[in-house]
Amino acid sequence: MKEGPDIARLGTLIGDPARANMLTALMGGQALTASELAQAAGVSLPTASSHLSKLEDGGLLSQRKQGRHRYFALADTATGAMLESLMGFAASRGHLRHKPGPKDPALRKARVCYDHLAGDFGVRMFDNLICEGTIIAEGENLVLSEAGEARVSALGINIEKLHSPRRPLCKSCLDWSERRSHLAGSLGRALLAHFIDQGWARRMADSRVITFTPEGERRFMAVFPVD
Repeated sequence: MKEGPDIARLGTLIGDPARANMLTALMGGQALTASELAQAAGVSLPTASSHLSKLEDGGLLSQRKQGRHRYFALADTATGAMLESLMGFAASRGHLRHKPGPKDPALRKARVCYDHLAGDFGVRMFDNLICEGTIIAEGENLVLSEAGEARVSALGINIEKLHSPRRPLCKSCLDWSERRSHLAGSLGRALLAHFIDQGWARRMADSRVITFTPEGERRFMAVFPVD
């Protein structure tokens, strides 16, 4: 047996169409029941339970019980980043499961990627943060500059509460629709939460789409201008 990470097992887990649909449904960052995931995958509940057990054993899902229900979510942010990267790679190679439909423009414009902003707006925000020196690249790492801390704090975000040994403050994530990077990490999560809390945007029900109000879009563009 060859030594090293077993990417074959991981590929098998993700490669099944039903399991891929379940993982994609969980990319919205919400915990879903087995019944909801069975519907997303287009399979029966017993079949879905078997798939979920395999995904959990493989370290891709976590579950918690609440009353009679069991809720499933992606295991962690690394799982979400890995799936988003695979989506970007698949799209760049033309591996699309359906032709673009009426909902696709909204999904490409702004959507949630696990817990942070993705799509055109997410990439725009990341470009601005880099160009303005709010975020600085140090090798493969992204660092919030001193001026960046002041800028983010001015938005009403408490930087101190974002530091965690388990998650980077700033991290780039490959955007599957734009084929460029958007901002992940605890700062990316905090910024999306800020937009929603301030009423600039809201999340559409049963969808990954983030919809900005006209006033929210105006403010977003003013805060993150890009030539």
